[in-house]
Amino acid sequence: MSLASWFRWNDPPSRISQRNPTEMVVETLMMELNWQTKQAEKQQRERENEYRKIKTGVDYGWLVSYPKQSYDISPGERLQLEDMCTKIHPSYCGPVILRFRQLIAEYDPEVQEVSRLFRSVLQEAADKIKEEEDAKKLARQWNTKNKTSLSLTTFKSRSRISPFISDIKTISEDVERGTQPTRRVWSMPEFRHAK
Repeated sequence: MSLASWFRWNDPPSRISQRNPTEMVVETLMMELNWQTKQAEKQQRERENEYRKIKTGVDYGWLVSYPKQSYDISPGERLQLEDMCTKIHPSYCGPVILRFRQLIAEYDPEVQEVSRLFRSVLQEAADKIKEEEDAKKLARQWNTKNKTSLSLTTFKSRSRISPFISDIKTISEDVERGTQPTRRVWSMPEFRHAK
């Protein structure tokens, strides 16, 4: 057995797995939610320590050990949030994260409220995406309607109406044919079409 087989130097570089953009959006947004939940929990612990320090006058913070993450979102709620994340277009992933961080900074929520804030941001983004899609659909309909009406307008403008030439047979024309045309009295020249 050669030494080269022990090392992976000679192996071709492994290809990066091609993941669906929707999966990447869901993963990114859920990672952001988890991180913000951890941060909110950490801040809540710090507030509780400050409160205890003020209340008792003694700092026992060095003595207390905290679990890594005591709060976790229920599996049902997590699935609902992941489902809402699938509706977010990849181009909205960054703005959703920024809006979520902005709301976290504004409200400084408790740990339990972080997922509700996240849900409201996702709903807001989904509504905005739907509005934009509706606007695009309406614009497309308007453009196709506008194109057809323009084509009819150009068709109508190409056909000229000549009052003296008529291929359409009417009753009055048949009656007039039987009588002798009267001469005009006015000073206008008479227009006749020779048939």
